[in-house]
Amino acid sequence: MLNMAEGLARLEELAAHPVVATLARVFADAGRDLAIVGGPVRDALLGRLTHDFDFTTDARPDEILALVKPVSSVQWDVGRAFGTIGARVHGEQVEITTYRADSYDGVTRKPTVEFGDTLEADLTRRDFTINAMALRVPARTLVDPTGGVEDLIAGRLRTPIDPAVSFGDDPLRMLRGARFASQLEFDIDPDTLDAIAELRQTLQIVSPERVQSELVRLLQTDDPVRGIRVLVETRLIDEFLPEVPALRLEVDEHHHHKDVYEHSLTVLRQAIALEKQRTPNAAPDVPLRLAALLHDIGKPATRRLEPGGGVTFHHHDIKGARMARKRLQALRFDAATTTVVSRLIELHLRFFGYAEGAWTDAAVRRYVRDAGDELERLHILTRADVTTRNKRKAQRLASAYDDIESRIATLREQEEIDAIRPELDGNRIQEVLGIAPGREVGEAYRFLLDLRLDEGVVGEEEAERRLREWWAARTTNGA
Repeated sequence: MLNMAEGLARLEELAAHPVVATLARVFADAGRDLAIVGGPVRDALLGRLTHDFDFTTDARPDEILALVKPVSSVQWDVGRAFGTIGARVHGEQVEITTYRADSYDGVTRKPTVEFGDTLEADLTRRDFTINAMALRVPARTLVDPTGGVEDLIAGRLRTPIDPAVSFGDDPLRMLRGARFASQLEFDIDPDTLDAIAELRQTLQIVSPERVQSELVRLLQTDDPVRGIRVLVETRLIDEFLPEVPALRLEVDEHHHHKDVYEHSLTVLRQAIALEKQRTPNAAPDVPLRLAALLHDIGKPATRRLEPGGGVTFHHHDIKGARMARKRLQALRFDAATTTVVSRLIELHLRFFGYAEGAWTDAAVRRYVRDAGDELERLHILTRADVTTRNKRKAQRLASAYDDIESRIATLREQEEIDAIRPELDGNRIQEVLGIAPGREVGEAYRFLLDLRLDEGVVGEEEAERRLREWWAARTTNGA
């Protein structure tokens, strides 16, 4: 809960920061207003670390640039058309924006930039009241025209003006609300929730790149499940990721299976916990989290109700991988992320064959080979995919995975398993068989790779002997 006395003390500390103090002096000397605005003020009041220095001022962009040049090491004006000048002051990146009073064209939601004259008017055009607070400097006066402090105390997300107007101006704010719900562990005001549900289809006019950016920021929070629930309950997620609400399968009373939607949210939470446990200082792993959320999206399309009450989802891993690739491409995710996520989904069931019966060394090698660079992520996803309440079954699966990881470690030491390749390269294959480059070299290479996976290291001499035998048999059979 917000302690106001402590919060105000932290605002004093923020105002005293060398970056803030320097810019406050420069703008005051020029007779211009300056205020720290939005996230930095909110986070200071909440006692959260902030690395952002966002300011607003009555100065126009050209004047801002002239004022910051003497006290900054570098400046950039790529946002000049929107009133924003960036600079590096005392080694910190800052952005300073002229008061805004934007209007929208009503079709693309691209703002027609209109500069404003007052701080209060600028604040009321922002997304949520908790981001519509400012700290005037050097006066150190908190400006809160829309009740942001009260909403911080209540743990509530509310728009500064009528939510229908606010979201009508910029529909992406609806998605941003879900992200803040997760990031801050806040509840969204009922009227604001109703507006999201009513206006959800307006998100269609927002570019896929902007939607993707907000989705990524949601997934980077410590508990994205909270925000995902908001998106599903308001049906906003239907507009950009409909595969997730589709997981809420309806099954008649005679066919029972796990709630796939709730299972997927649990897998996401467990994957995040394992991610933090295994790589505690790493940045949030967005591809892993996407794979955890989407790993079962192939189930609705592959569901079959069997006689006697059974339910099957044959090949939902393959189907889900294809669906995920298509969806992530539509959201303009980069090729690397798309490939990683679809590959993890395709492989996420592979381990359960091991749990049913011990694998041979060859099977373990193939598992590592198929996972490639994503083996660690696959370890996490597969472990997180165990959500059974049957303690004995959960323990059996955990023990099986402990065993497979131990065997992989042993094989790594013995065989350099991470770099599995045939013992003869393409050039040597050509020498041994006396053939020229072409399709046959590739076939011979695959034969030797299978030999390596099945039997481990056999030595170059034995590999050559086996290769000649394979080639002779192939020639005899008329291949």
